[in-house]
Amino acid sequence: MDLAALLAVFPWEGTAVVLAIAYLLLAAREHSACWICALLSTAIYTVLFWNVSLLMESALNAYYLLMAVYGWLQWRYGGAAHAGVRIQRWSGARHVVVIAGVMLLAGFSGYLLGHNSTAAWPYVDSFTTWGAVVATVMVAHKVLENWIYWFVIDLVSIPLYVDRGLMLTAWLFVAYLVIVVFGFRAWLREYRAHGVVG
Repeated sequence: MDLAALLAVFPWEGTAVVLAIAYLLLAAREHSACWICALLSTAIYTVLFWNVSLLMESALNAYYLLMAVYGWLQWRYGGAAHAGVRIQRWSGARHVVVIAGVMLLAGFSGYLLGHNSTAAWPYVDSFTTWGAVVATVMVAHKVLENWIYWFVIDLVSIPLYVDRGLMLTAWLFVAYLVIVVFGFRAWLREYRAHGVVG
């Protein structure tokens, strides 16, 4: 990406970064307004990722738009008596099945993208995308382990964004690594006090 293109992207990327940080900080506090920040941030990122040939990341952000609405509804009106969902945990067996599914989907879509498109880093892009699809559902249902999934996804995503010249986004994901740790600890405390087994 040349300097002129980078400068044109910067204000939009900066806005998306601020909204994304707000989303994660609010999610760590279990505040349903996080989903509004997610909606706005992902709308911007859908276009940005498409413009730098991260096709799976762009598709992922279109999915995030829908999940922002779903997550907000779940946090506000889901769960028992429509009073919102509580933090829960998944069994180890369920995680094994989910992770295997993510790896299979990533391999399949990575192969298709690598042979049929101009996608950059097709296998890594596919892994982070399918992992994020699952982790987003986990957030919407307040599954505690979502934070662990996000740590791995965020760590793997950083080189993608550096390679594509999205430096603010790369730094955002570095910040995510720190925020995720605090989010996990906050949700773990809440789970121990009021959580449910799912």
